[in-house]
Amino acid sequence: MQGLADSFWRAAAYCLHPRVIALSLLPLLISGAGVFAFMYFYWEAAVATVRATLESWLLVESLLRWLDSFGLQSLRIALAAIVVLAAVLPVVVLLSLLLVALCMTPAIVRLVAERRFPTLEKKRGGTLLHSVAASLGATLVALALLILSIPLWLIPPLVMVLPPLIWGWLTYRVFSFDVLAEHASAEERRELLQAHRLPLLTMGIVCGYLGAAPSLIWAFGAMAVVFAPVLVLVAIWLYTLVFAFSTAWFAHYALAALQALRAQRAERELRPAEPVAVPVSEVLLVEDGSSGSAR
Repeated sequence: MQGLADSFWRAAAYCLHPRVIALSLLPLLISGAGVFAFMYFYWEAAVATVRATLESWLLVESLLRWLDSFGLQSLRIALAAIVVLAAVLPVVVLLSLLLVALCMTPAIVRLVAERRFPTLEKKRGGTLLHSVAASLGATLVALALLILSIPLWLIPPLVMVLPPLIWGWLTYRVFSFDVLAEHASAEERRELLQAHRLPLLTMGIVCGYLGAAPSLIWAFGAMAVVFAPVLVLVAIWLYTLVFAFSTAWFAHYALAALQALRAQRAERELRPAEPVAVPVSEVLLVEDGSSGSAR
């Protein structure tokens, strides 16, 4: 717990570093450009398609007519837009996570290593190709779990538990590999992930709940739909900062664990070997054999 708390506060301080803030702008620009391209070319068509689909369902249409009787006709368009936003946001989160893993994680790990672990040897046990493959594989699994768990979100307690747990597992899988790729060998990485699986998973779950916090900006109802372009940019930047904090947290914890592992190994190698006790019977046999050969 001491290692978790120490690395947590160090990571929070690193989020205020000018280099980290500057690095957070690159994923924001890429994700923002992609989201705005979608909204410019496909937003109206997507909202119209979702609205037609909802109105074709008798139960939803009855609910909308009941709302119309109270003068809430604008909710027809707002509901369709909210559904489209709810479908787009998970993609935005995953895109932000992948961009942070590819663009920010190496730079943040280098920053942490330069400032706190300057003497830590780089064994480069993971390549960029391995990192991309591991990240994409974990992302596909997380997407499948999210899609399969959507019916369970209708149960109020589970909607507050399942998505953060899935995001937490994904964060744990992606960042545990990436922060050790440059400094640890493949064998050291496997040993560390095995020995520290529970703390790393705990960190991932905490980061998963932190990653759910930016979604609260969509709690303004219809006003969130009106200001959707601006709120999307704010959400992307908040997601990027959360993932940058997660990277720094995992980097501080994992590199400290790697340094401790190597120190333990060096201590075992420098420790003098203990003398092996040889039974007296074996000594007598050797002496008798030597005497016999001499005779």
